[in-house]
Amino acid sequence: MLRKLTGLVITFWVGGLWITGLSASILFDTISDRQLAGSVAGQLFEMVSYIGIASGLLLLAQRFVEFGMPSLKQRYVWIVGTMLLLILVGYFGIQSHLAQLKADAFPVEVMQSDYAKQFAIWHGISGVIYLMECLLGAALVLISWRE
Repeated sequence: MLRKLTGLVITFWVGGLWITGLSASILFDTISDRQLAGSVAGQLFEMVSYIGIASGLLLLAQRFVEFGMPSLKQRYVWIVGTMLLLILVGYFGIQSHLAQLKADAFPVEVMQSDYAKQFAIWHGISGVIYLMECLLGAALVLISWRE
């Protein structure tokens, strides 16, 4: 029963990652106000980050309960742990820095300010980290199917 629950958790988490990334793209393609699109996308990314933290902790706890210390040698645990680390770096590190750049640029929009280049670089790094999470999530799905 616990394995079936972890399958649902993986599906919810990884599906959320992929759909949030696609939704953000659609938001920027359909909403002409880029600041509004960014705000909505930011809320989606925040929600999927919290889902990821809860899911990652639950999946790691399940593995440690089931396998104990030998679980540290499993690819599954390393993938989940890496995804969790990427969330923490991306959301609590980079996103906080991006929010500070926006605040520093106020009342001007950050991309119209002296912080535009710095914001673009960090936003790009954030995107790469998110893509890595998505790809690791796909690997996690594949690994979990084989178990």
